[in-house]
Amino acid sequence: MVVGGALVHRGRVLAARRSAPASVAGRWEFPGGKAEPGETEAQALERELLEELGVRARALTRLPGAWAVRPGLELRFWAAELLSGEPRPLEDHDALRWLGPDELDAVDWIDHDREVLPHVARLLTDTRTSA
Repeated sequence: MVVGGALVHRGRVLAARRSAPASVAGRWEFPGGKAEPGETEAQALERELLEELGVRARALTRLPGAWAVRPGLELRFWAAELLSGEPRPLEDHDALRWLGPDELDAVDWIDHDREVLPHVARLLTDTRTSA
């Protein structure tokens, strides 16, 4: 299982530009990574966000959809909230951007991440109207 996190803070979502592997370097994604044995998806996402970005976050809800990354490996996205820290590109990324709902098309997303954008846009809109 691979989890990606739509990390939301103040009505915006964090996008991370990949620095490796070469096949996706320069493209943008929602940060995350592989679940380790015994971890729930939520635990894996929270650990990955700490390792990759240096922030504490809480996984909130799973977003609709699942994508086969390769045989035997499935990608699922979660909404998450920033609890503490300022995100920094510590692993596998060379840049970060906070994007509002009208800016989601401003970066070149990795294909799987692009497919979840309508759900992320709805999440950001709901966050703004409930704030």
